[in-house]
Amino acid sequence: MNAPAGTDAATRPRIARPVVTIYTDGACKGNPGPGGWGAWLSSAGHEKELFGGEASTTNNRMELTAVIEALASLKRSCDITLHTDSEYVRKGITEWIHGWKQRGWKTADKKPVKNAELWQRLEALAALHRVDWRWVKGHAGDPGNERADALANRGCAGR
Repeated sequence: MNAPAGTDAATRPRIARPVVTIYTDGACKGNPGPGGWGAWLSSAGHEKELFGGEASTTNNRMELTAVIEALASLKRSCDITLHTDSEYVRKGITEWIHGWKQRGWKTADKKPVKNAELWQRLEALAALHRVDWRWVKGHAGDPGNERADALANRGCAGR
């Protein structure tokens, strides 16, 4: 079946992806212990705050959950600049995950990857978007990171 004239990929109007800025953070009172996660999303003058927590968890799980919940909240494919103060999250999704997958979700020393189910969910959600993963120094006065930290602590307080 032929497409109507003027509808090939080069001439079809392109729908712009929303541009979204996301800051995420996790918190844990004890590790393991009660934990919380927070995310602040901003796009075209609109903002969304998300937070939650778990009674017994780790800081790394909360860092991952913050990113997962932020990405899961988006209703369509977006261009995202995602700021995290977790090198575990940033390096995990941009560097380490490739080796883990090649080794069947094992680390270089053949141990099971911790939080593999969260990494797999994060990878699937990230694939729906174009994400620029950026590390930001935590507790250093970055307004977006401070806001995400406050949200994570709200999530932690409810535990």
